Amino acid sequence: MNILVLCTGNSARSILGEVILNQLGEGRVTAFSAGSQPKGAVHPGALRLLAARGIDPAGLHSKSWNSFTGAEAPTIDLVITVCGNAAGEACPMFPGTPLRAHWGLPDPAAATGDEAAVDAAFARTWDWLVMRVEALLALPFATMERDALQARLAQIGQMEGAA
Repeated sequence: MNILVLCTGNSARSILGEVILNQLGEGRVTAFSAGSQPKGAVHPGALRLLAARGIDPAGLHSKSWNSFTGAEAPTIDLVITVCGNAAGEACPMFPGTPLRAHWGLPDPAAATGDEAAVDAAFARTWDWLVMRVEALLALPFATMERDALQARLAQIGQMEGAA
């Protein structure tokens, strides 16, 4: 299953979602991330969190969702929005008919205070995303009926931390 995690800036939540899905998915899923208005760089708080967890950020970058609409783009099976802005925006048409889910979370990039406060916001977001990804990966999604999977994706989006 190819999963595209969307947010407006593609610098924090969607990047973390991509990493977590690829890490925990262990080949069952392939995740990508993008944004409607990409910031152009991964947020320093996300980079610090990845470094603290021993995850190499090489290859991660902020990119437009238009990167996933061309003929050479991978087929997307599931689009997950992780911020309120992206959920309400008109998304581009992706080839095929991907499932859509909204897993809205507060933006850790908007956290104020010192570096420790920002890092705590990123750690909270990481934990909430891990909880959602684990719930998705516990499902037999490869054999589920589309409507049943869509309903479960909506329930996952309402888990702790939902914005």
